[in-house]
Amino acid sequence: MRALSEEYPEEGDLVIGTVKRITDYGAYVLLDEYGKEGLIHISEISTSWVRNIRDHLREGQKLVLKVLRVNPSKGEVDLSLRRVTGRERTEKMVEWKKERRAETIFKEAAESLGASAEEAGGIRAKLLEKYDSLFDALKECAERGGAPLEKLGIPPQWINALVEAAKEKIKPERVKVSATLEMSCHKPNGIELIKAALLKAKKVKKGQDALVRIYTIGAPKYRVEVEAKGYPEAERRLREVVETAIKAIEGAGGKGSLLA
Repeated sequence: MRALSEEYPEEGDLVIGTVKRITDYGAYVLLDEYGKEGLIHISEISTSWVRNIRDHLREGQKLVLKVLRVNPSKGEVDLSLRRVTGRERTEKMVEWKKERRAETIFKEAAESLGASAEEAGGIRAKLLEKYDSLFDALKECAERGGAPLEKLGIPPQWINALVEAAKEKIKPERVKVSATLEMSCHKPNGIELIKAALLKAKKVKKGQDALVRIYTIGAPKYRVEVEAKGYPEAERRLREVVETAIKAIEGAGGKGSLLA
């Protein structure tokens, strides 16, 4: 796992905490992302009256908490459980689990290279100069390969290790891309020829894990939407659909173009 932050969270931050000790006046938790201890006062545990703290919390429990006050000089962090909304709790926990997975993947890549902790720390720092999180960096590795990392000055062996580990553990999310086509045909059966060209283009995805939708947004303009796993695949499929549609209508004596 990553080295714990030397800093303290800021007031208003959402943090992950593990309940370590319960007292009559509150609960002490270890802040997983900082390696520091914080206190949830009994008044900040629930919106309703708390008779027995153990009816609400237990040792070892993972919580999403809001930071109320921070006093680094005294090593104090005051936390609230009751001020965290359901949506905040869900989003923070998902984010935390993603980062834990990313740390495991990064560690595997470092171990495969026999890298020292210092070297691995330098690579992580370079990734976080560009990306908001380690997971975001590895997710892009899984979806786009190592090209984005080359610009960061990361050594080739590290790029290969990170891409290989990321592709094995992070499955690309389904994404949607779109384009607008302008198609026309002045033959008597022009409308039918346009429909045939679009139908042929739609069949490009047949047998592939991609969804294609084509609809009119007001003749002669047509919208093409492609949904697939990851942007590279979606963009490649979109190009194929667009090129097929234009080629088909031009072959039938009409005109087709991709609008900017």
